[in-house]
Amino acid sequence: MKNFLFYLSILIGYTCSAQCKSYRLTQKGDTINCIDQQDRRQGKWVVNVEGVRGEPGYDEEGTYKDGKKEGVWRVYTAVGDLYAIETFRWGNKDGRSQYYNIAGIIREESWKAVNPEYPYDTVDVQDPIDPMKVERKVIKIEGTAVKHGTWKYYESGSGALTKSETYFLGKIEDPMKAFANNGGFASTTNSPGSDDQAGTATAKPPAKVKPKEVMEFEKKAGKKGKKVADGSTF
Repeated sequence: MKNFLFYLSILIGYTCSAQCKSYRLTQKGDTINCIDQQDRRQGKWVVNVEGVRGEPGYDEEGTYKDGKKEGVWRVYTAVGDLYAIETFRWGNKDGRSQYYNIAGIIREESWKAVNPEYPYDTVDVQDPIDPMKVERKVIKIEGTAVKHGTWKYYESGSGALTKSETYFLGKIEDPMKAFANNGGFASTTNSPGSDDQAGTATAKPPAKVKPKEVMEFEKKAGKKGKKVADGSTF
């Protein structure tokens, strides 16, 4: 059985490498960095990018499909620290991408990729008056990728969320529209250019009620409205 699996792995590796004009083999015998007969990058790739004009170098790994990045790619600094986790479709950023420093996550982006062969897309557009009503429209998207979804910014070290922005096909959403769509509850994060307290919903603490026994005592003693020791700490 072991011999069968060994020869099977060799056969699979030979079949994959036969489709490549050039390729590399890892220490485990896996085929990477394949360039097919049409000079397109295919399959798993590990790339080292040298530093240029003072910019630091980095390493990245992920998958190519017909010469374009596809799926999840990871980027590492020259010393091996994780710098980014990016997601691609048709060679363009699509979905969530996260960026890090040595202390942890610092930013999260959300993108929508555009198929270069079909620059039109069908999207659901929410009615500005009635949030329960949705209309489906066919629109043309300019560019290769647009900001779409929520972007989040985090405090370095603590990882606390400091700001968030919501985009719809490259345009930032009106904070008041988001307020209405959330049922009238303000966002707990700041919009660009706003004051620190802008857009923040602050709940007031409930008023403290005196115990029933204390209120009855005050009434009988004719000291209503005067402070009576009731066991509280203030």
